[in-house]
Amino acid sequence: MTLQHVATSAPAEAEKPSVWRRIWQQDAPGYLFLLPWFIGFFGLTLGPMISSLYLSFTHFDLLTAPRWAGVDNYVRMFTNDPKFAASMRVTMFFVVFSVPLKLAFALGVALLLNRGMKGLTLYRSLFYLPSLLGASVAIAILWRQIFAADGLVNKFLSLFGIIGPSWISNPNYSLWTLIVLSIWQFGSPMIIFLAGLRQIPQDMYEAASLDGASKWRQFWKITLPLLTPVVFFNAIIQTIEAFKSFTPAFIISGGTGNPINSTLFYTLYLYQEAFGFFRMGYASALAWVLLALVAIFTAFSFLTSKYWVHYDD
Repeated sequence: MTLQHVATSAPAEAEKPSVWRRIWQQDAPGYLFLLPWFIGFFGLTLGPMISSLYLSFTHFDLLTAPRWAGVDNYVRMFTNDPKFAASMRVTMFFVVFSVPLKLAFALGVALLLNRGMKGLTLYRSLFYLPSLLGASVAIAILWRQIFAADGLVNKFLSLFGIIGPSWISNPNYSLWTLIVLSIWQFGSPMIIFLAGLRQIPQDMYEAASLDGASKWRQFWKITLPLLTPVVFFNAIIQTIEAFKSFTPAFIISGGTGNPINSTLFYTLYLYQEAFGFFRMGYASALAWVLLALVAIFTAFSFLTSKYWVHYDD
């Protein structure tokens, strides 16, 4: 290399920007656009989560400074708290029955709408409406009136000479009224099921019909296997929503979880501990147990999905 070549190449190398400068020039606009999300995530999500985790190991009543308690809250929860056990039992019962029934009803309606009936857009909007209104306070109040002793359900039964009970005041039926309310909010999974049904090739049904397969057999051998990814997605989302259900139980029971703790959802019990008795440390521990429970369920669902969820490959 000649001296002249070294002299001419040196300024070019000196003018070459550094790696960090190039990264800043290329990525800075993107990070600036993401800045509001970062502020929300760290300020409204991650920060409160870390604070809640710390408070779950303390005794805290909002009025005095938190006092470190170690694992006392968790020990009490699993060994000396009958209401915790009752809320877990009620919540698991609600999840186990409401989610499958809701998905089955949503799939049934989606199959009917997929047959190409007239006014599909109108029906789809009407069926989706309960998903928008079902978790509201107004609908919960209306539901309480419908299933009261002198409510609409008992008035309808009286036409046939049947004297119905006070559904929301009877521990044998109160939780089932909430399950029915959950099933009524089938619109969201129904729309997703309908989108999945539209993706199944029609030539597969035509070939099955030529082979003599009945509609029932086509459903079990074609529709359901090809729809399992959508079923899996809906099951995950609806189960998480069921674990978080709060408003209907709070309104219908008046915030008590009665009668006899039959509507004491886990989230309702958490609310009572936090804002009824101001045991914020214990409520934080309850919240983290709920998070762990949902995470375990989700992980188990993903681990077992390979045995029943069928993708294109």
